[in-house]
Parts: sequence; structure tokens; C-alpha cells
Amino acid sequence: MRILLVRHGESEHTGRGVIADMRGCTGLTARGLAQARTLGEWMVAREATSGVCDVLLSSPVLRARQTAAALAETVSIGSVTEDDGPCEVRPGEADGLTWEEYRARFGTFDLVAEPSRVFSPGGESWRDFTGRVGATMGRLARELDGRTGVATHAGLIVASILVAFDIPSPGTRARLDPHHTSVTEWRVDAGSWQIERYNDVCHLESGHNGEMMTTG
Repeated sequence: MRILLVRHGESEHTGRGVIADMRGCTGLTARGLAQARTLGEWMVAREATSGVCDVLLSSPVLRARQTAAALAETVSIGSVTEDDGPCEVRPGEADGLTWEEYRARFGTFDLVAEPSRVFSPGGESWRDFTGRVGATMGRLARELDGRTGVATHAGLIVASILVAFDIPSPGTRARLDPHHTSVTEWRVDAGSWQIERYNDVCHLESGHNGEMMTTG
């Protein structure tokens, strides 16, 4: 089977410096919606002979749901199933705060030095998060077949790689930074995981005078 992890489009909360989970997320920008539609069109054109995906899942957070809805409409998938597993690190009480407000209330957060410290009360630690990512990816591989698209977040995409390759710490000098609406694809065969592509943004590099639509 194949699992396509799609990062959501450009979102409003990033420009406002807000920590955004279920409460703090106000959705995609107009640019983010355009990115999602462009990805859907590109997927249809590129993969018309083999099909785009059999199942489309989404994190329940608004920016991911809007990305999934745009993809579903463009590639003519009947429905989107929400799944809590592909969420970003759950921020707990920090959801909806600006980063300045977060630091004033909870101090700095160093996941390398304190991987077991929760982000804020009711939230997850880095170890909690990577454990959930590992369990989520394993569950998808067991329960689904064919090609599954997942509208998700940068953190889950990064953690899926760290977990699969058993990289113990995120705090190296090397960095993974998936672009908005990038595609990362895993192939799973008899329990063996292979990454087929990472941060694929071909759809953003063509058809727009060569200008990338993402902003980091």
C-alpha cells in the first residue's frame, strides 16, 4: 500500500504568530486554498492512469480539513474521513495563544532538552507525539489498502521520517521543513517501509510562471 502525506495549504494563523490547534486555527488563506486546488489538479493530471487515492483522511483541524475538502472536490473523491491520529503536536492550554503569550505564561519550550515535558497542561510532549505518530502510521498500514491520502501537518510528516528511521533526537543540525501542500509518500510492503518521495512541490513550481506559491 501507499500513504501520501499532504501538508495543509498556507494558513492564517502562521502570519499572526498564533499556536493553532482546534481552537486557534482560523483556516487557510486564499493562497492556501489555491495551493490545495493546484495540488488536486496536478495529481489528477499526473496520476490519471493509476488513480489518485482510494481513501482520503484528514486531521480534524480546520486548515487540514479545508485542504482535504479542496482535494476531494478536485480529484472527485466522495468523502473525507476525519482522523485524530494525523494531528500536529497537541498544544493543550496553549491553543489559541500567540507565541509571546505562550512564553510569558509557560516559559520556553526545548523539546531536545526536555522531550518528556508537555507543551502546556493538557498537551503532548515530544515523546507523546512521536509515539502517536508511530502508532498512527502503523494503524493506517494495517487497516487500509491501496493508496491513502492524508491531509496533515508538517510535524507529523517530519516525525514519520524520524520514527521510521529510528532517529532518536530532532535536535541535529540537519532540518526537515515540508512546504505547504507538499506530498511525502510512503510505500509499505509486508511490514517494510520505504519513502518514495519527500516534500514534492512540483505542482507549485509549474503553471505559475515558475514561481513557488509557498512561503516557507
